[in-house]
Amino acid sequence: MPALWIAHVTVTDAEAYGKYAELAGPAIAQHGGKFIARGGRFVQLEGQERPRNVVATFPSVEAAVDCYNSHDYQQALAHARDASERELMVIETSA
Repeated sequence: MPALWIAHVTVTDAEAYGKYAELAGPAIAQHGGKFIARGGRFVQLEGQERPRNVVATFPSVEAAVDCYNSHDYQQALAHARDASERELMVIETSA
Protein backbone atom coordinates (compact mmCIF):
# COMPACT_ATOMS: atom_id res chain seq x y z
CA MET A 1 0.00 0.00 0.00
CA PRO A 2 1.23 3.54 -0.70
CA ALA A 3 2.20 5.71 2.25
CA LEU A 4 2.44 9.39 3.11
CA TRP A 5 5.45 10.99 4.81
CA ILE A 6 4.11 14.00 6.69
CA ALA A 7 6.38 16.57 8.35
CA HIS A 8 5.41 19.62 10.37
CA VAL A 9 8.37 21.98 10.80
CA THR A 10 9.42 25.22 12.45
CA VAL A 11 12.74 26.31 10.95
CA THR A 12 15.07 28.00 13.46
CA ASP A 13 18.18 28.28 11.25
CA ALA A 14 17.29 28.89 7.60
CA GLU A 15 20.82 28.43 6.25
CA ALA A 16 21.38 25.03 7.88
CA TYR A 17 17.85 23.91 7.04
CA GLY A 18 18.47 24.88 3.43
CA LYS A 19 21.36 22.41 3.36
CA TYR A 20 19.03 19.74 4.76
CA ALA A 21 16.46 20.44 2.03
CA GLU A 22 19.16 20.32 -0.67
CA LEU A 23 20.29 16.86 0.46
CA ALA A 24 16.94 15.40 1.56
CA GLY A 25 15.18 15.81 -1.80
CA PRO A 26 17.49 13.43 -3.70
CA ALA A 27 17.49 10.93 -0.80
CA ILE A 28 13.70 10.89 -0.80
CA ALA A 29 13.56 10.47 -4.59
CA GLN A 30 16.03 7.55 -4.42
CA HIS A 31 13.49 5.67 -2.31
CA GLY A 32 10.54 6.36 -4.61
CA GLY A 33 9.30 9.40 -2.71
CA LYS A 34 7.53 12.24 -4.53
CA PHE A 35 6.59 15.55 -2.96
CA ILE A 36 2.93 16.53 -3.17
CA ALA A 37 3.06 19.51 -0.76
CA ARG A 38 6.05 21.57 0.36
CA GLY A 39 5.45 24.64 2.47
CA GLY A 40 2.23 25.66 0.75
CA ARG A 41 -0.70 27.57 2.13
CA PHE A 42 -2.48 25.83 4.99
CA VAL A 43 -5.13 26.38 7.64
CA GLN A 44 -4.37 25.03 11.12
CA LEU A 45 -7.61 23.74 12.63
CA GLU A 46 -6.26 21.89 15.68
CA GLY A 47 -2.98 21.24 17.45
CA GLN A 48 0.33 23.04 17.29
CA GLU A 49 0.85 25.16 14.21
CA ARG A 50 4.13 24.74 12.34
CA PRO A 51 4.81 27.19 9.50
CA ARG A 52 6.27 24.56 7.14
CA ASN A 53 4.37 21.41 6.24
CA VAL A 54 5.61 18.77 3.82
CA VAL A 55 3.85 15.73 2.40
CA ALA A 56 5.51 13.13 0.17
CA THR A 57 4.14 9.88 -1.22
CA PHE A 58 6.09 6.62 -1.11
CA PRO A 59 5.33 3.21 -2.58
CA SER A 60 4.95 1.77 0.95
CA VAL A 61 5.50 2.44 4.64
CA GLU A 62 8.62 0.30 4.41
CA ALA A 63 10.04 2.42 1.57
CA ALA A 64 9.48 5.60 3.59
CA VAL A 65 11.07 4.13 6.72
CA ASP A 66 13.98 2.77 4.67
CA CYS A 67 14.45 6.27 3.29
CA TYR A 68 14.48 7.79 6.76
CA ASN A 69 17.05 5.25 7.96
CA SER A 70 19.23 5.51 4.84
CA HIS A 71 22.75 6.93 5.03
CA ASP A 72 21.91 9.72 2.57
CA TYR A 73 18.83 10.89 4.46
CA GLN A 74 20.59 10.70 7.82
CA GLN A 75 23.36 12.91 6.39
CA ALA A 76 20.69 15.42 5.36
CA LEU A 77 18.92 15.14 8.71
CA ALA A 78 22.11 16.07 10.55
CA HIS A 79 21.64 19.60 9.14
CA ALA A 80 17.99 19.80 10.27
CA ARG A 81 18.34 18.56 13.84
CA ASP A 82 19.71 21.80 15.31
CA ALA A 83 18.03 23.98 12.68
CA SER A 84 14.39 23.08 13.27
CA GLU A 85 11.70 21.75 15.53
CA ARG A 86 9.75 19.07 13.70
CA GLU A 87 7.40 16.16 13.83
CA LEU A 88 7.54 13.45 11.18
CA MET A 89 5.21 10.55 10.62
CA VAL A 90 4.57 7.93 7.96
CA ILE A 91 1.04 6.66 7.43
CA GLU A 92 -0.27 4.02 5.07
CA THR A 93 -2.97 5.23 2.72
CA SER A 94 -6.17 3.36 2.09
CA ALA A 95 -5.99 3.69 -1.69
